[in-house]
Amino acid sequence: MTRTLDVHPLKSRVGDFIAGLKALEKEPITSARLVEYVAQMQPSPEALAPYVLWNRERYARNLVYRDDFFEVLALCWLPGQRTPIHSHDGQLGWVTVVQGELVCRNYRFVRSQMLKKTSLANRNGASAGRPVDVELLNSASCQADGNVAVVDRRQTTHQIENLEKSFCGSVSLHLYSKPIDSCVQFDESTRCCERRQLQYYSASGVILESPRPSERQTTGTAA
Repeated sequence: MTRTLDVHPLKSRVGDFIAGLKALEKEPITSARLVEYVAQMQPSPEALAPYVLWNRERYARNLVYRDDFFEVLALCWLPGQRTPIHSHDGQLGWVTVVQGELVCRNYRFVRSQMLKKTSLANRNGASAGRPVDVELLNSASCQADGNVAVVDRRQTTHQIENLEKSFCGSVSLHLYSKPIDSCVQFDESTRCCERRQLQYYSASGVILESPRPSERQTTGTAA
């Protein structure tokens, strides 16, 4: 179980937020219950400050808490940073923006027109990724207004990007059930999908010297 730092913000403390999640584990976890919970109990920016850690090379996945049922992350985005297009393995997710603004693009995977050619290349020693195309379904801007976006089992393929022109950076709080250890990512240069292990930039407010798996193998390049 991941240790959580406890601070005294204007709203809920991180410890209070985690305690509430543990209480929810005693009953069936539904998306409606979690939307209401995150909207009412999300920690303030002051509470999340120990977990707001930035990485100049890519957006930072900062682990706040993890157990068998939930994973809580504070993601930090400098201008221009974005995830690859990726799936969530059918897991449920809830996202709220704490600072700044992000754009979320929803996609679906479609059969590649170059499938036969790429498959032949793979047999000849090229990339072993699965050839596929993506279709943009819609996009939406998410701001720090307290609203909660849902990643459900019907639409789990998306990309998140920070398009801001300032240098303040954006922060988002992500809650997943159950924790996500790997995901399918779409490589826009090769037009292929590959499964990748995820990595954390920090855990319990401490930057990791090198990317490492979480308590169950995880962390790093997708939200």
